[in-house]
Amino acid sequence: GLFTSIEMMTTLTVTILVLLHVSFAPSLASSSLLPPVATNGQPFPWIHMRLPETVSPIHYDLLVHPNLTSLDFTGAVQIQLQVFEDTSTIILHSKELQIAKAELLAPEGPGSLPLQVLEYPAFHQLALVSDVLLVRGGTYKVRLEFSANLSDSFHGFYKSSYRTTTGEVRFMASTQFEATSARAAFPCFDEPAFKANFTIQIRREARHIALSNMPKVKTVELPGGVLEDHFDTSVRMSTYLVAFIVSDFQSVSKTTSHGVKISVYAVPDKINQTDFALNAAVRLLDFYDDYFDIPYPLPKQDLAAIPDFQSGAMENWGLTTYREAGLLFDPNKSSASDKLGITMVIAHELAHQWFGNLVTMQWWNDLWLNEGFAKFMEFVSVNITNPELQVNDFFLGKCFEAMEVDSLSSSHPVSSQVDTPTQIQEMFDDVSYDKGACILNMLRDFLTPEAFKIGIVRYLRRYSYQNTVNSHLWESLTNVINPRNSQHTSQSTHCHSDQLDVRAIMDTWTLQEGFPLVTVEVRGRQVRLSQERYLKTDDPSQTHGFLWQVPLTYITSSSSTVHRFLLKTRTDVLYLPEEVEWVKFNVDMSGYYMVHYEGEGWRSLTSLLLTNHRALSSNDRASLINNAFQLVSVGKVGLDTALDLSLYLSKETDIMPVTQGLGELVPLYKLMEKRDMEGLENQMKGYIVELFRGLIDRQTWSDEGSVSQRVLRSYLLLFGSVRNHPPCVATATHLFNKWRASDGNMSLPSDVSLAVFAIGARDPEGWDFLFEKYRHSQHTSVKSRIKSALSISPLQHKLKRLMEQSLAGEVMKTQDLPHVVISVSRNPKGYKLAWDFLRHNWHTLVKKFDLGSHSISGMVTGVTNQYSTREMLDEVRGFFDSLSEETGSGLRCIQQTYESIEENIRWMDQHLPQLKAWLDRQAQGARTETRGHEDL
Repeated sequence: GLFTSIEMMTTLTVTILVLLHVSFAPSLASSSLLPPVATNGQPFPWIHMRLPETVSPIHYDLLVHPNLTSLDFTGAVQIQLQVFEDTSTIILHSKELQIAKAELLAPEGPGSLPLQVLEYPAFHQLALVSDVLLVRGGTYKVRLEFSANLSDSFHGFYKSSYRTTTGEVRFMASTQFEATSARAAFPCFDEPAFKANFTIQIRREARHIALSNMPKVKTVELPGGVLEDHFDTSVRMSTYLVAFIVSDFQSVSKTTSHGVKISVYAVPDKINQTDFALNAAVRLLDFYDDYFDIPYPLPKQDLAAIPDFQSGAMENWGLTTYREAGLLFDPNKSSASDKLGITMVIAHELAHQWFGNLVTMQWWNDLWLNEGFAKFMEFVSVNITNPELQVNDFFLGKCFEAMEVDSLSSSHPVSSQVDTPTQIQEMFDDVSYDKGACILNMLRDFLTPEAFKIGIVRYLRRYSYQNTVNSHLWESLTNVINPRNSQHTSQSTHCHSDQLDVRAIMDTWTLQEGFPLVTVEVRGRQVRLSQERYLKTDDPSQTHGFLWQVPLTYITSSSSTVHRFLLKTRTDVLYLPEEVEWVKFNVDMSGYYMVHYEGEGWRSLTSLLLTNHRALSSNDRASLINNAFQLVSVGKVGLDTALDLSLYLSKETDIMPVTQGLGELVPLYKLMEKRDMEGLENQMKGYIVELFRGLIDRQTWSDEGSVSQRVLRSYLLLFGSVRNHPPCVATATHLFNKWRASDGNMSLPSDVSLAVFAIGARDPEGWDFLFEKYRHSQHTSVKSRIKSALSISPLQHKLKRLMEQSLAGEVMKTQDLPHVVISVSRNPKGYKLAWDFLRHNWHTLVKKFDLGSHSISGMVTGVTNQYSTREMLDEVRGFFDSLSEETGSGLRCIQQTYESIEENIRWMDQHLPQLKAWLDRQAQGARTETRGHEDL
């Protein structure tokens, strides 16, 4: 592993090691040490992992024939190439394909010349060597025939299966090419910058249908009853967006007001759960058509629910693919959070049809241009198309999640260099998605939504069908907002310069990792500001050399107008028109930074929350809770201060501050569960239940209210039930017994069913009954709630069975295994089981889910990040240090894990005595304490 010593290394050492790692890792050894050798023993004519730019594809004619009985496929591809430098060698990608034939087609007429094929599997490369020189400026065609097994994993051209209501197992084949798996389905130039047009033909049996990016033009009948579907030629696009499916799906369709045909495809037994997604997709595609002011360029958009799917969804142009849970909705069985989740996922994939598909990043180092944007547009679009979903109540959570990872020294810049497929996979993380979305939100708030939109549309128009880098986006936004000729900026800049340089501002957020902690000290009318990197480490040298341009916003006790100030230097001073009782920076947390209030700042804000918390917005309250507790970790704020602030939560009713309060308090007893300290642990649990008791007791066991109220209800009732709050346990037990007596036919309110199932899963009979209901249900949303309930049961032998069943993939889909393992690891009775399971099945898991994937990193950090003892750190380190480079020793998530456990140990060692003393004081003087606070 890169990290061998327990001590944190200085940034410099890490940088040097990272550079060494990139040049000399075994997978890259050939580029720097030995000339690469092809599988036949001949020298391979190319030494780099990235393809040369001597030739470029213009057009692919692709024929694919999957056999769903033998579970393999054959194919042929003809690629038209443009030559930029004289060459006799064409280097392209191919992964685990058997190449049967390769030829150079004569420019005119039927003739062809055989090409010699050299393979270099380490880089997934083929060299096609020609006896004829390909001349600069010429166009040529090569044709390859190939075959392979349908993949057992979730990427490339892979097999998926489902069980019908009658118990029959049926197979289908589907693709997942992002990031580097198109090469596993056909030989191609598998880098995003090699855009080309694709004409696809698919052979199938009569009982199946075939889908691809474009509409079907015709079907030809071949001997032996095989049908060949011909699809229209695509627009210019990258290989990772190509898609095809062969299945027995059925569909429902509608046409948007812009004339695009939208269809949702699913297995026949679930086609009645597609209406919600169909209507959402129509609304959202129309919204984007108008917002981007660029017509959606394809005649159709299909959305397909795939029974086996690793990520959440994929934006293939014209054929977006989803997990069933991301698309299927039953009004009688699905919850408010299902409705929200499905709408958001569709909004994300459809945003990509412009941002990512029409305009694509040049290379994966700028993946955030795709993903951060789509994540950000989910909120913009759903807020306008589905105001009843109240998405703005949930955006903050994304920023807090990103900061969690970004506060470790193993974080990475939003835009960072990557080379290998594993490194590319690792880019699909909270930094690219959530931090990307948060810094775009900050920029939009700073420039104004109108100016931001003008710049975005300009960017999409200018670079349509092309590839871009970071700076292209900033240039498009800079010209929109020259304050001298634009009214857009008068209200939004308030900074010292007359020309706003968007690139100079945003480079500080995309090219360096981490985020700033802004310290504010009010002295009379003077506000002293300073910034430093917020970093959870005991090595201060790692925070040196970081500087951001921070678009500050603030309100005060005497003015609710949002004031703005661009902090460009390490320290600065701003002046208030008058003295104030309190000042709150980062209004609504629209900026990606934390704030520490020096002097009396925290006291005055705590006092405000205790006396009149509605003076601040719910986002402002949530961000104060988050910042106060996070600042305890870096020694800026005493634990007493953060806990004193949490007392106001007994009056809180809004979803963000309540969930953020739970999100800061619950992990404290989670750390104690891993250390034998039952007394303090129960004291802490008691405090939290008492804090929210009034709110929990006011919840009805129903599906009424707004989406945010409903999501909060399911959260609170589950919490109350798991924490054995007697009224919750009594109601949930009563409902479970009735539901079970009806053999699961009684209709439970969706939002509270998880709490009901969780109580039911506590005894072996209840657990088994739920497992059987899981086995036979055709409703993804019900299955996902049963699965969660089964994983929080205290029955250890059942928890082991649950993980084993998920790995086997018969009853429970293996795609859900990461969720199951993480959920079991959160269970005080299951955390050792989850860790043992992860270790024992590590090699199987990295094969199935891919090294570097979000699934693997989610399991690594999810299973270990609540450990808080040296013994567990040594055990975790011992296991990961024993891995080789090929099996994952260099993964970033392993460094994150070490750092998180170190941080937990540090936190516990430093703060437990304070925590105990504070809880004792609460217990002794709850009444006097409350009175004392009111006098603050």
